[in-house]
Amino acid sequence: MKKMERKLNLFLFYKLPSAFWCGVRVQSITSTTCAVRVKHSWINQNPFKSMYFAVQAMAAELSTGALVIMKIKESKKPISMLVAQNKSVFTKKATGKITFSCFDGSNIDNAIQKTLQTGEGQTFWMQSIGVNEQGQQVAIFDFEWTIKLKQ
Repeated sequence: MKKMERKLNLFLFYKLPSAFWCGVRVQSITSTTCAVRVKHSWINQNPFKSMYFAVQAMAAELSTGALVIMKIKESKKPISMLVAQNKSVFTKKATGKITFSCFDGSNIDNAIQKTLQTGEGQTFWMQSIGVNEQGQQVAIFDFEWTIKLKQ
C-alpha cells in the first residue's frame, strides 16, 4: 500500500471511526481515480444478510471525498468541502468484498480553479460505482460536492 492510502486509512481511524470499524479502507488513489473496499461482515450487516446501505454510502463517499481532499491539499489553499446532496441506486445485494470506484477526479480541478479565480464557491457531481468480487454492480452513488475558500 502506498503512502497516500496509508495516510487516508489512518485519517479514517481518527476522524471517521465508524467507517474504520465497519471495514472501509482506501485501496488505491491517483489524481483521477480512487478505489475503496469494504467487506460484508457481522458489524456492517443489515437484517437481510447483506451490507447495510449506510456502510455502502460511507465507502462510496470516501471514494469521491478522498479525491477532493487530495486535490485541495495539492492546491495549498484554505478550501472547505461539504456534501450538499447525494443520490443512490441499489442494484444487487451487497455481500462479500465490495469495491467502490470513482473516476471523476478531473471534475475537481475545474472547480478548484474557478473557486480560486473568482472567490466564489463551486459545486460539482462525482459518481462512485460499487461492484462485488464477481464484477457485478451492486450500487451507484452520486455525490454533489461544494467547495469554497475559507474565510
